[in-house]
Amino acid sequence: MSQDLTDPNLGDSELAFESALRPKSLDEFVGQPKVREQISLIIEAARLQGRTSDHILLAGPPGLGKTTLAMIVAHESGAPLRLTSGPTIQHAGDLAAVLSSLAAGEVLFIDEIHRMARAAEEMLYLAMEDFRVDVMVGKGPGATSISLDLAPFTLVGATTRSGMLPNPLRDRFGFTAHLEFYSVDELRDVIARAAQKLQLDISSDALHEIASRSRGTPRIANRLLRRVRDFALVAGESHISKTLAQAALKLYEVDALGLDRLDRDILAVLTQKFAGKPVGLSTLAVAVGEEQDTIESVVEPFLVRMGLIIRTPRGRQATEAAYIHLGIAPVL
Repeated sequence: MSQDLTDPNLGDSELAFESALRPKSLDEFVGQPKVREQISLIIEAARLQGRTSDHILLAGPPGLGKTTLAMIVAHESGAPLRLTSGPTIQHAGDLAAVLSSLAAGEVLFIDEIHRMARAAEEMLYLAMEDFRVDVMVGKGPGATSISLDLAPFTLVGATTRSGMLPNPLRDRFGFTAHLEFYSVDELRDVIARAAQKLQLDISSDALHEIASRSRGTPRIANRLLRRVRDFALVAGESHISKTLAQAALKLYEVDALGLDRLDRDILAVLTQKFAGKPVGLSTLAVAVGEEQDTIESVVEPFLVRMGLIIRTPRGRQATEAAYIHLGIAPVL
């Protein structure tokens, strides 16, 4: 059954939209077949032995499903889930409060775990290995250390920068999953599943059009589907065709390769403003008015993967493919 896109109840929030589309089990999760198989084995082995699952580190670019996989680990383990993030744990006491409140078997998910404070990281070593923490009480010569036993728990950490994790912390994870970018076919399945849940009437060609512009990332695929759905709603169309999808994506400045305005601004700076010469990251960030971290962790990996820019010892440099994509003559 197709959905009436003029239904006023379509005004769902971003959180409700994302929640509705999240798979609830490993069987529903699209893509990452090797990681799914590995996590399934870890959970099943723990169940057969009557213990908590090993700690799991999920590493990879943003938007590939790390948070969703953490939720699935808890669901498949039949355990409650506690969510927090590295930037919110800036003191050892913050972490001690979270750990001491965990129930037996609970799954603790720490997003952006590489951004935890160093003192909290050191406390986490002992908690992961021996399920206890040492808390300092008092200050100065009268300070004493109190050891608190913790209920056995499973830590699932997510990071986009696994190289920033100290080795002692990384080594305490029983399994590290490296998530890869999705193929167009896998993204088609992601979008088709989302469209079915939203009861959208969408053509196969439109699914492929959105998938091919989603930068190998399910989060972006779902976001583009939402924008195309909104476009159809405003246009009064109940069927999403390839032509309609193309018109919507053109409006939102997403081109055939999936590049958006910021991507093209970066390529324009490299190819024209600096005449094809290598450009340092800080200079590039100032030139496009964006944070260095955003460029390095979100934008640059895709441009490098598409062969549009390269990293050199002197800075970032556009390739011949970038000139071709922008339709300008390469600098000789």
